Amino acid sequence: MSRRKPIAGSVSAPSRAPKVRRSSRRVAVESEAPRRGRRSRSRVRSTDALAPPRRRRRWLPYTIALLLVLTSLGVGLNWLVHSSIFRVRHIVVIGLRHESRGAVLAATGLITHPPLLDVATSQVARRLAVFPWIGTVAVTKRWPSTVVIVVHERTPVAVAFDANHTLQYVDATGHDLGPAPLSANLPTLEYLHPQQRSWPFQHAGFNAALVASRLPPAFAAQVSVITVTASGSVSLKFTTPVTFILGLPTDLTDKFVSVASVIAHTQLRPGDVVDVRVPGELAVSGPSAG
Repeated sequence: MSRRKPIAGSVSAPSRAPKVRRSSRRVAVESEAPRRGRRSRSRVRSTDALAPPRRRRRWLPYTIALLLVLTSLGVGLNWLVHSSIFRVRHIVVIGLRHESRGAVLAATGLITHPPLLDVATSQVARRLAVFPWIGTVAVTKRWPSTVVIVVHERTPVAVAFDANHTLQYVDATGHDLGPAPLSANLPTLEYLHPQQRSWPFQHAGFNAALVASRLPPAFAAQVSVITVTASGSVSLKFTTPVTFILGLPTDLTDKFVSVASVIAHTQLRPGDVVDVRVPGELAVSGPSAG
């Protein structure tokens, strides 16, 4: 009895198995593809993260070199401005008449030839302010090696005797300027019944100096003595001799006009005293009153 051959169409399992295996392999390949893609992307990201530090490290030598160049330039410039080329070699002083030029130059500290860059103009001005005759100072630096000092001296308006009974020039602020000759053609300041016996008389003496600085040219040369009391009242003694009582140094313009009017239109005698403390109400006492 012969065996029948199996019909190809009736047996499907052996023929389909390879197809299933091929399809499973195909699925496996497709499932692995995304994983490989994710790995590659993560590697790219890690590489990009490392890129900026590499660029920074590439610029580091240039930055260090630039800093070294700038430092060298700064050191070189500092050496140059402190070299002998830029040291003080010329000192020009303008307006100095009464103070010693040598003493003024020594006080400035410039005779040691410091670098011009290190000269503080305000400090030089403060050093010169201690001199009696020097009122204000303007200091200017001129490169490469010159300093110009412009001095404005105080102006004497009167004279007064100091504690040693030496006649001194006095400015408008009552400041002693220096010895004056006895022949000085300026009013003499006197303090009536002072607590101190010589000039300067602190605050009250200022009123006399102020009046001396405001005297009009019409009769300034005729005023010989300006007296001041402890209360600050001021009087003018003329060479005639006639005395004008001004009182406190207020409304000086009106009071001076009254003085000039009395001198021009009134017959005064030696020893007369004219009260002009109230300019519109003049009063004359003394020999002429009788």
